[in-house]
Amino acid sequence: MRKIANHGTLRMTKVAYPLGLCVGLFIYVAYIKWHRASAAQAFFTIAAAASGARWGQQAHSIPDLATYGQEVFYGIMFDAGSTGTRIHVFQFARPPGETPILTHETFKALKPGLSAYADDVEKSTQGIQELLDVAKQDIPFDFWKATPLVLKATAGLRLLPGEKAQKLLQKVKEVFKASPFLVGDDCVSIMNGTDEGVSAWITINFLTGKWRDAKGSMLRRGVCGKQSADRTKGDLAAPVSISRAWLLTFLELPTVLICFLIRQCCVFTRCDLGSLKTPGRSSVGMLDLGGGSTQITFLPRVEGTLQASPPGHLTALQMFNRTYKLYSYSYLGLGLMSARLAILGGVEGKPAKDGKELLSPCLPPEFKGEWEHAEITYRISGQKAASLYDLCAHRVSEILRNKVHRTQEVDHVDFYAFSYYYDLAASVGLIDAEKGGSLVVGDFEIAAKYVCRTLETRPQASPFTCMDLIYISSLLQELGFPRDKVLKLTRKIDNVETSWALGAIFHYIDSLNRQKSPPS
Repeated sequence: MRKIANHGTLRMTKVAYPLGLCVGLFIYVAYIKWHRASAAQAFFTIAAAASGARWGQQAHSIPDLATYGQEVFYGIMFDAGSTGTRIHVFQFARPPGETPILTHETFKALKPGLSAYADDVEKSTQGIQELLDVAKQDIPFDFWKATPLVLKATAGLRLLPGEKAQKLLQKVKEVFKASPFLVGDDCVSIMNGTDEGVSAWITINFLTGKWRDAKGSMLRRGVCGKQSADRTKGDLAAPVSISRAWLLTFLELPTVLICFLIRQCCVFTRCDLGSLKTPGRSSVGMLDLGGGSTQITFLPRVEGTLQASPPGHLTALQMFNRTYKLYSYSYLGLGLMSARLAILGGVEGKPAKDGKELLSPCLPPEFKGEWEHAEITYRISGQKAASLYDLCAHRVSEILRNKVHRTQEVDHVDFYAFSYYYDLAASVGLIDAEKGGSLVVGDFEIAAKYVCRTLETRPQASPFTCMDLIYISSLLQELGFPRDKVLKLTRKIDNVETSWALGAIFHYIDSLNRQKSPPS
């Protein structure tokens, strides 16, 4: 009896041999690439150690990340604000050919701010040294000499007379020079207000996954016909589990043949990263309210915004070998503490004439007390008024008149707000004090009316709550935000502080890369 051929077995055999060949080829090529990457990484690590601690060579590898061919490095940023000095110790990992990934942050704050020591600079050293000790405990000893140490002062020092500010910076520089970290000639400086806003904008877009590599796209791999889920925090938020080099190795194989053989188990798609290559479509705006100044920064997508912006309100940011034109401005003297002083009738840096009491319709009618600002103590008191809210709102409008530029485009951009925006909203229950949350601009006005009305009969924990709420509500509306505009308020994203410090370090790293790889 003649045997009937098993055609099913023959078909499986015909598929199995090419598939096995391709899989074997893939493994071989991937191994070669991995071996090259490991060898190159070892070479650069040895070269970096041998060449000494220079600005352009602060990257090192550590065992757990070296397996993936990633460089590890640290950066220390001191934020010398008007109300306190804060240290941020950042740890980054950088996969070959990609942008850095933030892997860890340590944060600590001390009060008062550096400007409080303007008349006795020696007293400033104790707090600086205490914060440096935090960095020493957090950064491995072998990394100290290669870790850049930078202090940037903001509105507190910008408001000081030039000579006093420079004496403070010189004293900090002496402390820095005596530390074991990498210190450049420009290690301490007063930060330009616009740079502060731009750095905070980088931070918020970095942490929300809106900031992307200039390459503009990535590959996603799905299994058994399903696309992988979108990485909601972006590829900068956490280390990737598979090296992109392996993925590209797979693409170097005869793609048509592979997909023909296993098209049901392998799906590749090109996807838009939401990069800043398409201005404004995916990036978010930033609002920061400090003690001495306030900043607004966003990436315009309407040509009219660029044309109507006053001088000094547009700035160029170079990142990833691209230049972005941002709307960014810092209003010095309109931070919450400086605004309080102006509303009360005081002058920045000067005590009241002859110790005169400052009277204000924005304080509770029966209130009398003292308030300290920038090391000056003022005697303040409230005034009897028919309507506390109306009189205070009128006074605030006088302070803000013709001082703020209004732009309509802010209504069409998602904005994050932090610092005193967050603190005040949390203090009156508009958002969760720990988690933050969202609100509409009009919520500040509603809260102000309620607090001001009850303040007339029932004292609050702070006599400034009515005044501060009115000021924030008025400021936002002067900037162009309608009452129904939603703002997201947060202190941290993925447990990282939403301050300008991360953006400043990130921008610094990118500038180092440009120095090491100048355009041809």
